[in-house]
Amino acid sequence: MLPDHTFTTTVAGKTITFASGKLAEQAGGAVTIRVGDCLLLAVATMSKNVREGLDFFPLSVDYEEKMYAAGRIPGGFYRREGKPTTDAVLTSRLTDRPLRPLFPDGMRNEVQVIVTTLSSDSLHHMDIMSVNAASAALTISDVPWNGPVAAVRVAYINDQFVVNPTIPEMEASKLDLRIAGTRDAIIMVEAGADELPEHLFVEALAFGHTAMQPLIDIQEEMRAAIGKEKATPTLASIDSEIETAVKARLGSRIKDIIATITDRDGRNAAMDELREEVVNSFLAEENSPNPGVIREVIANELKYAVRHQILYEGIRPDGRDYTTIRPLSSEIGISPRAHGSGLFRRGQTQVLSIVALGTPREAQKLDGLSPEETLRYMHHYNFPPFSTGETWPMRGPKRREIGHGALAGNALRPMIPSEDEFPYSIRVVSEVLSSNGSTSQASVCASTLALMDCGVPIKRPVAGVAMGLVSDGAKFAVLTDIQGMEDHLGDMDFKVAGTSEGITAIQMDIKIDGLTQELMAQALEQARVGRLQILDSMMATISEPRKELSPFAPRMLTIKIDPDKIGAVIGKGGATIRSLEETYEVSVDIQEDGTIFVAGVDGLKAEAAVEAIGAMTKSPEPGQIYTGKVVRTTDFGAFVEFIPGTDGMVHISQISSDHLRNVEDAIKVGDEVMVMVTDISPEGKVRLSRRAVLEGWSLDEARASDNPRSGSGGGNRGRSGGGGSRDGGGSRDGRSRGPRR
Repeated sequence: MLPDHTFTTTVAGKTITFASGKLAEQAGGAVTIRVGDCLLLAVATMSKNVREGLDFFPLSVDYEEKMYAAGRIPGGFYRREGKPTTDAVLTSRLTDRPLRPLFPDGMRNEVQVIVTTLSSDSLHHMDIMSVNAASAALTISDVPWNGPVAAVRVAYINDQFVVNPTIPEMEASKLDLRIAGTRDAIIMVEAGADELPEHLFVEALAFGHTAMQPLIDIQEEMRAAIGKEKATPTLASIDSEIETAVKARLGSRIKDIIATITDRDGRNAAMDELREEVVNSFLAEENSPNPGVIREVIANELKYAVRHQILYEGIRPDGRDYTTIRPLSSEIGISPRAHGSGLFRRGQTQVLSIVALGTPREAQKLDGLSPEETLRYMHHYNFPPFSTGETWPMRGPKRREIGHGALAGNALRPMIPSEDEFPYSIRVVSEVLSSNGSTSQASVCASTLALMDCGVPIKRPVAGVAMGLVSDGAKFAVLTDIQGMEDHLGDMDFKVAGTSEGITAIQMDIKIDGLTQELMAQALEQARVGRLQILDSMMATISEPRKELSPFAPRMLTIKIDPDKIGAVIGKGGATIRSLEETYEVSVDIQEDGTIFVAGVDGLKAEAAVEAIGAMTKSPEPGQIYTGKVVRTTDFGAFVEFIPGTDGMVHISQISSDHLRNVEDAIKVGDEVMVMVTDISPEGKVRLSRRAVLEGWSLDEARASDNPRSGSGGGNRGRSGGGGSRDGGGSRDGRSRGPRR
C-alpha cells in the first residue's frame, strides 16, 4: 500500500481535505479533494518530448463526470458516459482558465490535466473543487507551473456574502460568483447575478479573494512536504541574430501601418504584403532562417507596435480612444416564421438571434450529476467559419461555443419570466454572422431584441460589452468594446452583461498573472457606461416586449385538476389524451401536481380542449346534464360513459318516455345520448336518466320517477345495475393510470 499524505484546511467553516500518494502513482501529480461526501481525483502529467513543428502550448484540461459518483447508471442505449454534458464542458473551461496563464511563456511540452468525479452528494458544488484539485495536482507535480491558485464561490444571501454555499443555499442567492486567484491577485472571474450593482461586485471580489487564502496556504504546505522537483520544459525561442536581422528589414513600416490604416481589411492587407516581402527577401539568400521564425518575429513586432500606440499615444488600432464604442445598429423581425428574431451589429460584429417557444415537455432533460433535472430556458450559440472569412469542418459545437452560449444564457436568465407567468419552454439560438470582437456579448444584445420581438415578457432588456486591458507594468489602459486584434494582442477579455439596474453576468479571461481590485473596479465602471449606451441604441429599435405573441407561436393555457383525476385525462393506454390532442390539434402536458398545460397555435381550439379537460375531471353532481356514449347494454338498462373513463347506469325505465321491452329498441352501443345525473352512491356508483332530459324534468322530478328500492340497483324492476365504473369503481381504470405525458 502506498503512503497516503493528507492535508486539511477550513474555509467558511467547511472542512476541505486534500490527499496524495495512494492513487494514480504514475501521473506527474495526483491529488484527491473531499468536501462532505463529494470526492474528486485530479492528475497532471507532462510529456517528456515535444511534437515536431508545434508552435503553441498544448494544454488540455478535462473534467470527467461519472454517473457512478452519485450511484446512478447513465441513460442512453450504451449505459455508459459518452459526450461530455454541458455542465462537464463548462467545468472543464472553468478549471482551465486560471491554470493556463501561469505556465512558462513559450512552453511546448504537452500538459494534460484530468479531473474525475469519484463521489457526489448533490449538496456541494464540484466545479470549484475541480479548480482547487487541479491546482494542487500541478503544485505537487513535476510540471513547471507558477501556481498555486485557489478558487471559491461567493453568494449574496439576505444582504450578506457567503463563501462556498451549498446547492440548496444557492437557491436564495442573488449572486453566483466563482473567483480564482493567486496569493496577490485575481486571475479568473465567472458570475451570474440578479442585477447586482457594480460596487457590490467589487466588494464580492475582495471578499472572495480574502476567503481563498487558506487554500493557497495548504497547497504551499503540500508542495513543501511532498512536491516533486520541477522538470525542465522545452521552451520556444528565437535566435537573437535572426530577430535583429528581421527587425532591421522591417524598420518602422509596422508602426507606420498601424498609425495610418485604421480599417481592419486594409491593415491586414498591408501587413500581409509586408510579411511576404520580408519572408521572400530572406528566402532568396543562402542559409535563410525558417519562414515560421520570421513570421513569429513580425507577429511580435506587430504586438509591440499596437500595444505601444495604445499605451503611450492613447490611440487604438481602429482610431478610437479608450471608451468609444463602435457604431451600433439593430433590427427585429428578420425571420418571418420564427416566433421572434433580433439582429444586432457593433462594428464588424454581427449576430442574429432567433427564439422558438415550446411546451413544458420540450424543456431539456439533463442527464448529469447536477440536481437539476430539466432546463426550461435554453440558449445556444453557433460560430460558423464564414463569420471570420475562413473555412473549417463543421462537426458540432466546440467548447468555446458551449461556453459562450452558457454565458449569454446566464446574462438573460434572471430576466426570463417564471413558468407561472409564462408557461413556455424557451430556446434562443445566436448565430454569429460576422466576428470582430465579443460575439458573446453581441449575442446577449441580439437575444434581448429577439425575446422582445417574440413577446416574451422579460423584466428588463439586457446588453453586454467586452472590456480589454493593455499593460506593460508601468502603465495600463482599460479599453471599452474591444475588437479582435485587441483581444488577441491584449492582456484581458472581461465580458460584462446587465440591465440598467445592475450586472447579470461576468466572465473574465486574462493572460497575465492577475488583476488588482482597483483595475477591476475601473473596468466595471467603464462597462456600466458602455452598457447603458448600447441599451439606449437597442431601445430605439424596440422599447418593450410585444403585447402579443407571433401568430405562429403556440398558445399556452393551463388548468389545475385534482391529481387523482390525472388518470381520467390520460385514459387507458393514453387513449384519452391522444384523442384530445388529435381532436383539438393541441399538445397536452400533465404535471405530477395536477397542472395541465395545453398548447396549440389555434387559441379557440386550445380553449375548447381546456373546457373538455375541465368537464372530464370535474366530479359529477346530481342534476348535471352530460352528453355521453352508450358503452354496454343489459336487459335492465344501459351503461353510458358520460365522462371519459367514468360511466353510469340508465335504468330501462329512464331511457325513453315510452314503455320499453328491450333497451336496444331505443338505444344501442355507440349511440350518443344526453343524460342527467340523478344519484351518486357512497361507493361512487352513478345513476343516470335519459328520460329526465327528454321530459325536461327537474332533479326532484327525475328522482321521483327513478326511485329504486333500497339495496337494489335495478330501479323499479328490482334488478341489479348500480352504475359507476364497469369494473365496480368510479372510473373504468380505477386508480391505476397509464404513462403521464
